[in-house]
Amino acid sequence: QVRIVESGGGSVQPGGSLRLSCVASGNIFRLADMGWFRQAPGKQRDLVARITSIGNTYYVDTVKGRFAISRDNAKNTVSLQMNSLKPEDTAVYYCKMTMGARDYWGQGTQVTVSS
Repeated sequence: QVRIVESGGGSVQPGGSLRLSCVASGNIFRLADMGWFRQAPGKQRDLVARITSIGNTYYVDTVKGRFAISRDNAKNTVSLQMNSLKPEDTAVYYCKMTMGARDYWGQGTQVTVSS
């Protein structure tokens, strides 16, 4: 059974930075595509950024130039560096592992951007 655990959320003022981390159990991490999603109250869960097993990255337009996704296969970890945060970035952030036809989700970590 794969277990996904996110950390690093918190409260920050607009313009601030946070770094989210996601650790996955098991020995398939290096073969999996990883993604960060977010869900604001009353809204659907949307993709923020993803990184493939070979390190190709994708970002939604609203975070391009501000967020950076990276992975460390030796530590089974994927990170999301978030800079120049805006109030509209406020959401619960979820990490997802995709391996073949299966998705594994973490429980989420809250990010609040407010003055």
